[in-house]
Amino acid sequence: MKFNRNVIENSQQNAVTGDLVAERRSFPEGIAAVETTPEEDNRSSEGVFVVRRLISFFGIFAGLSLALNLLITQGLWHVKTGQYGVSNRLMRGEINTQIVINGSSRALSGFDPRVIQGITGLTAYNIGRNGSQTDMQLAVLKAYLEHNRKPEIVIQSLDSFSFEATREVYNPAQYVPYLRDREIWTPLRQISPEVWKSRYVPLYGYVVDDMSMSWVLGLGALAGWSTREDYFLGFNPRPLKWTEEFKSFKAANPNGVNWPIDPEGRQSLEELVRVCQTNGIQLIFVYPPEYSEMQRLTRNRGEVFEDFRELSAKYQVPLWDYSDWRYAAETKYFQNSQHLNDEGAEVFSADLSNRLHAFVEEKSIYNNRIQK
Repeated sequence: MKFNRNVIENSQQNAVTGDLVAERRSFPEGIAAVETTPEEDNRSSEGVFVVRRLISFFGIFAGLSLALNLLITQGLWHVKTGQYGVSNRLMRGEINTQIVINGSSRALSGFDPRVIQGITGLTAYNIGRNGSQTDMQLAVLKAYLEHNRKPEIVIQSLDSFSFEATREVYNPAQYVPYLRDREIWTPLRQISPEVWKSRYVPLYGYVVDDMSMSWVLGLGALAGWSTREDYFLGFNPRPLKWTEEFKSFKAANPNGVNWPIDPEGRQSLEELVRVCQTNGIQLIFVYPPEYSEMQRLTRNRGEVFEDFRELSAKYQVPLWDYSDWRYAAETKYFQNSQHLNDEGAEVFSADLSNRLHAFVEEKSIYNNRIQK
């Protein structure tokens, strides 16, 4: 019995010793097992749960933001009126006109394609943009040529600020639906590197950079709603009367104003010339009417026009200057010192069209003589 009891005790001791050895072998040398309390286990589980909930929340938010961004963009692509309507037709290649009017808001509100078509017998369309400098005007023209048949004539509207490079893109939301297009994306990225956010961050372009709340227009278009049409063949007439705005501007600048002449601005205008000539397009520089007192207020106007004449001579581009337009001193035809109102645009467009018609006829006769 004593022998048996010792055997049993030794067996039990060996079993315990074996368990301890096995337990020690389950941890690296020098690291002891750490025992946790039930409370600590609960806190750890709660932390994992919170992290998972946060990840799920942000995942759902990102998904909804992406979906909403796509809906707004698709909606804006379906807008048929206003500036987005013009942009959509341009990007889809639905314009294909013989005469393209390009430029800033002075082109947009000053050249009526309906009048030009009626007098010249050629189809015409206005792709002018509010608040655009020559570099963005060049981008829009390149996009037009990328998606539409090349026109026979491009009328490039000039401004006193034509040589000023874009420092801040005006209303960047107007370009957001088209940021996948190379001709729009490349110049915008050069002008404003931050534009990548509008392309890659859902809703950024429609929330942060959109002052006109175009996202409402996009969602409305999906529901079949659209604004009243106020663009006609791309032309946006302004039925506005002269105000005291210029008097205030003149009082604030008693010594006149200077417009920047940037090397980048000149390069953009020269590139626009080369694009037209490479494509065999007749380019015509046109300086539309400007209120006569504003002309006298611009101190470096002579320098600006000297550069216009230099480019005109260098590239053999006709320069039609309407600074001395017969109604340049009559506020009846202007909404402000730089822009014609709808009545002024109609009269000016008729004057321009008559000259254009004669020019086309002369070129046709000349070309026929060359062919004979």
